Amino acid sequence: MKDTKTEIRFFSVPQWKKEEEYLRSRHSEGWEFTGVGLIGVYHFRRCEPKDVIYQLDYNDDSIRNREEYIQMFSDCGWEYLQNYVGYSYFRKPVSEMKGDEEEIFCDDDSRLEMLSRVFRGRMIPLLIIFFLVIIPQLFMQAAGVGSTERSILILFLILFILYVAMFISFAVPFIKYYRSVHRD
Repeated sequence: MKDTKTEIRFFSVPQWKKEEEYLRSRHSEGWEFTGVGLIGVYHFRRCEPKDVIYQLDYNDDSIRNREEYIQMFSDCGWEYLQNYVGYSYFRKPVSEMKGDEEEIFCDDDSRLEMLSRVFRGRMIPLLIIFFLVIIPQLFMQAAGVGSTERSILILFLILFILYVAMFISFAVPFIKYYRSVHRD
């Protein structure tokens, strides 16, 4: 029987909670997360099944202040696993938790700040590309008449639809979470 396995899964930016649950369920099935590479390629090693909480933090500064960043979580009992495209992966056995399932974030405002960092780090560059490249190209290609322009127009229409879907898939959960935190 193999002692390692690789699975391909894709989680969008606002699906961090689903990714954490996915890693936890794999560990409870006897597959310890060892790392993620490329987009959505997860690596696991066979282990004794146990309930382990996985947490993700998005913080571009974690690379610059790596030792202090890792030590801060380590002091609270969290094992640092890796940093991948801005996300830091941590885990902690439930048996070592104090009380209910603790999180690396103390409160909803801290989690909201993490989501804001994701927005600034990921979505703003995509918005810039969207407004400075895709939208202008869409209009320029729509004004063209030749068959080459039509195929390029279709390409930019597809990109336009993908970008809008991506923005909506991030914005809706972010707005819902923001409203749940800031109920007045």
